[in-house]
Amino acid sequence: LPSPSLLSSLHLIQVDSVQRWMEDLKLMTDCECMCILQSKPISIEKDEQNELILSSQHSTCDNLQLLLKRAWIISTELTRIAQKLEKNRWQRVHSMTVRVNCHVRSMVNEYNTFTRSSSEEMHQLEKLLIDKCSEFTAFTERCLQTEDKEILKSMKSCVNETLTTIAQYFGQLIELVLTQEAQNLLRQIELSGSLYITESAISSLFSLAQEGAHLCRIIAKEGGVVALFKICRQDCFRCLYPQTLRTLASVCCVEEGMHQLEKVDGILCLADILTDTSHSEATHAEAAAVIAQITSPHLTFTQHLSSFLENMEEIVTALVKLCQEASSGEVFLLASAALANITFFDTMACEILLQLNAMKILLAACSDKRIVDTPYSRDQVVTILANMSVLDQCASEIIQGNGVQLLMEMLFEKSSSGNPAEVAACERVQQKSAVTLARLSRDPEVADAAVKLSCIPRLIKLCRSPTERNNSDSVLVACLAALRRLAVMSPDGLEESDFQQLVKPRLVDSFLLCTNMEESFV
Repeated sequence: LPSPSLLSSLHLIQVDSVQRWMEDLKLMTDCECMCILQSKPISIEKDEQNELILSSQHSTCDNLQLLLKRAWIISTELTRIAQKLEKNRWQRVHSMTVRVNCHVRSMVNEYNTFTRSSSEEMHQLEKLLIDKCSEFTAFTERCLQTEDKEILKSMKSCVNETLTTIAQYFGQLIELVLTQEAQNLLRQIELSGSLYITESAISSLFSLAQEGAHLCRIIAKEGGVVALFKICRQDCFRCLYPQTLRTLASVCCVEEGMHQLEKVDGILCLADILTDTSHSEATHAEAAAVIAQITSPHLTFTQHLSSFLENMEEIVTALVKLCQEASSGEVFLLASAALANITFFDTMACEILLQLNAMKILLAACSDKRIVDTPYSRDQVVTILANMSVLDQCASEIIQGNGVQLLMEMLFEKSSSGNPAEVAACERVQQKSAVTLARLSRDPEVADAAVKLSCIPRLIKLCRSPTERNNSDSVLVACLAALRRLAVMSPDGLEESDFQQLVKPRLVDSFLLCTNMEESFV
């Protein structure tokens, strides 16, 4: 069956089931028509637009989306055939095999209608796949005419083998098609001197990259990162820099993209863009997005970070300036996300931030609801504060910038929409603000400010009330750690029961007590 990487590349946006059916209906109708006409293509008469023909004059991007949707349907059908085969539902297996046969023929016809040229290898694969589908359909029809269970049992292994072969040919064909389309787009980007053609090709490449990591690997292997950085080094394409950098950020989510970035000195190019004041804010913001992508702490490959360290000081300086001068919440989010990621892999970054008065700039930005307007932005800010708080000098900066008040407010972070991503961001804000308080409260002045702002009652509430922390264990652990640090500095701020249950026992015992606590206990 198709590999997980292929299936992930053929993903569709999750929508309401009725809406999905409406979208797929056109494909299904076309499939049935093709079946009736023995898969003979329907010609377009003059200017008449036949609704059953899906390969009408769309853009390359539209045609690729159509191809991916058809491929996704075929992948789903192949998986369902395997499931029905396991249950020996031969009638369903045969009817679904007929449907797959029609979909495969339609997909091949559609692609050959809009593609400019196909390789000999692709034609051979298409023939192999179509022939194997025809053979599969005939074979399952013979199975329907047999009632002997022993014969069916022996035929079942042959059906399974044929199904596996079809899935293999199908996967190879889709891989080849997507590779060819990536090559065509990259050829346009590299050879065209036209602004319009280059912009169109980059836009199509970006759409392709949005289909998943597998597509990004194909683009990277075909030299996509090299071609895109070449655009970013030509002044005549300055107006395309934001779009080009946005595409780079998508492609560089995979290891192959990172390797290419390293080979073409991509980090030096990004540093040059960020430090060039003649570029627009949009260009700087998209360059920050690429930096955020390649420095993500979630990435397991870090070979590129050696060259990053060489340019880190000027990159950090430019990002702090971008945060300070951001005209919108989106620009601030991209710049602060890049800074947050950078602080994870080198403490030198935190020292540079301290020298640049970044703490003061970030705290001031948080008071501007126009700039820091979402939990996602606050998550980036508190991440930077948490990572900087390991430095002793940070305590005085926090006091001067009224940072303890901000951390206290962050302990109340709640999602207004209930959106899962936003809820998760709110949890991270609560957790990291508690971690920052715990680290900074080793300084008596910070601890005293926290006590005066009633941080202790809020931390107790978060520990004892699961709904306050959205049942998050990470928030609970951080709050217990912060509470214990403040209790040392101000033991009179706790009631005896709180001390006995939340401070005195081992942290793991207090954790277990709080995770098993009923809401009515509060």
